[in-house]
Amino acid sequence: MNAPATPAIQYYWEDLPVDTTIDLGSLTVDRDEVLEFAGKYDPQPFHLSDEAAAQSMFGRLAASGWHTCAMVMGLMARNFLLQSSSLGSPGLEKLKWLRPVYPGDTLTVRQRIVESRPMASRPDVGLVRSVWEAFNQDGEQVLMMDGYGMFRRRTPGEAASVAAPSPAN
Repeated sequence: MNAPATPAIQYYWEDLPVDTTIDLGSLTVDRDEVLEFAGKYDPQPFHLSDEAAAQSMFGRLAASGWHTCAMVMGLMARNFLLQSSSLGSPGLEKLKWLRPVYPGDTLTVRQRIVESRPMASRPDVGLVRSVWEAFNQDGEQVLMMDGYGMFRRRTPGEAASVAAPSPAN
């Protein structure tokens, strides 16, 4: 069996200046996936049962926040990271689940670059801080993540971009 072809790199660190916004696409939340994810990774009753969810603060079956993160990550990987020189992430600074996500919701995700600088210890790597926002079909924000990614530099050691202050979220 042949491995899938590696996509051409479109985004190096130099292509990710502060104030860049990247649309990461949309997906519709599938009920069976909500149940499957919850059964494996977050088996709280309001993620597993219509009856239990009806008695909860959600009022109906709700996706796990961790499932929401995984769906956002899938869009981020397929529509950005796989076309980038990504070297992984040292982690998140902030994660907020702002509204419940329900089966049938359509999530739309965007990424905004808020800081960008070369790594002092690795002149071939740049560090990018992004804010990822997910919205439902009604335009309501359901998730916010703030974190870092490391990207290979096209031209190691060249002048750094100016870093923006961190968001006030």
